[in-house]
Amino acid sequence: MLSVRIITPSQLLFEGQAESVTLPGSVGSFTVLNGHAPIISSLCKGKVVCKNAEGIQEFEANGGFAEVKDNVVSICIE
Repeated sequence: MLSVRIITPSQLLFEGQAESVTLPGSVGSFTVLNGHAPIISSLCKGKVVCKNAEGIQEFEANGGFAEVKDNVVSICIE
């Protein structure tokens, strides 16, 4: 499982576990799964999609960045 935290400059949008996270990377959309290699990526306008046992949660992004390291996904979006 991934530990996911999604924040904006003004609030915490989501903090919890996910099986996968799909991100709108600036060079194309990509999906993070358990064991993903460390990465830092800028994000463009699009949807951040978290999938877990409860279902799918989507968040709108107008840019930002994401860091993936040791199954922890930290996302800051506008």
